Amino acid sequence: MTRRRKIWAAGAAAVLALAGGALVWGIGRGNGPGDALADRCGGSLAVDEARKFFDGAELDMSGHVAEWVGHRTEWCSVRAHGDEKSPELRVQIRPAAAHRSSGAAEQPGAAPIGHGWNGSFIVRGGPEAAVLVDCAPLAGQGLLVLTRAPEFGRELSAAQVTQVARLATETARRAAERFGCEGELGERPTTVDRPTGTTRPVAEATGTCRGAVSRDVAEALRATAVREGEAGRTLTEECVVERGEHGDLVLTAYSSVSE
Repeated sequence: MTRRRKIWAAGAAAVLALAGGALVWGIGRGNGPGDALADRCGGSLAVDEARKFFDGAELDMSGHVAEWVGHRTEWCSVRAHGDEKSPELRVQIRPAAAHRSSGAAEQPGAAPIGHGWNGSFIVRGGPEAAVLVDCAPLAGQGLLVLTRAPEFGRELSAAQVTQVARLATETARRAAERFGCEGELGERPTTVDRPTGTTRPVAEATGTCRGAVSRDVAEALRATAVREGEAGRTLTEECVVERGEHGDLVLTAYSSVSE
């Protein structure tokens, strides 16, 4: 069973830098069983899901391996061959020790991917997904997979938006096998949800604010209400405590695997 804890912080920010050298992968091209793409991203890329995003088109892929805040990270980029206006799929595979550094993993407004996964999904200038899996062999005892498809002048279809989540989960499945991860895995997503938010009295919180603010604390803060999202298996959750003229207090919870 996936073990998770919530670490609450009031208004936190971090600046992370890319350091160290990089091993660059050249362009790989393929569109059939056993083609060059299957070996890219260390063999973790869910190639079939990438092809479905591009409706079966021949694909080009490039990528590199480098250190991100001291941890080995793999970057991959996939697009349709010969299409200058093609959308681009971007994938990152890294240990959980760096999992709050970017993408959907750090977005408190994301929705849970669901379907048995610890993961987040959000659309902001393009769909983004993040999946976290228990993985003792990796730094931080977890594996993180990030996927996104920036919308550069081309609107994505609903099917393509869903494929971004599927690319994350199925790449995580392949990477988990590759690294010998022991965490439970979910099912391939059939749908993805968009995040929603609700304002409620403090005592009636049922989502991300549930249990975050006691009655005594609410009185001390002069809280008038809370704004919360769906409580689920997102990697970052947010609870906003409304205090009227005294200003809002934002609480952020980061999900983590156990040490």
